[in-house]
Amino acid sequence: MDEREDELLADELAALASVAGGWGGLTRFVAKLMRKNVHEIDLDVALPFEDTVERVAHVLGRAGRRVHLLSEPRTEQRMIRVVAGGGVGGMNPVVVTALVTKGGASDSQVRLRAAAKEGLIRQRAGEQTAIRLAALLDS
Repeated sequence: MDEREDELLADELAALASVAGGWGGLTRFVAKLMRKNVHEIDLDVALPFEDTVERVAHVLGRAGRRVHLLSEPRTEQRMIRVVAGGGVGGMNPVVVTALVTKGGASDSQVRLRAAAKEGLIRQRAGEQTAIRLAALLDS
């Protein structure tokens, strides 16, 4: 599930730096060296596959901006990815990836992964975002 995650995070941080008057290229370079805070949560959803995909897309779509995926997994799986805001004031970009897998006729599994870069002050933005979105999907 780690497809382009580091590049997305570096690009998002560089864009924030450019808006704030900083050097985007230097920020992109430094971001690639920073450690990542990653958290994964597995959920069982009591909905058919297509309904689960629709629900996950809706919840993640409200949380952030959808990101185009380079490839799709197998036919009984769908991957949805967004870039959301996390941490203090929602200023830390978080890449959230949901992999929905078909279960039986009336259930599906969702693996939710959230990743964010960590600076000197640990905000655990990836972990907090994953927990927040899992709670929304579980309700």
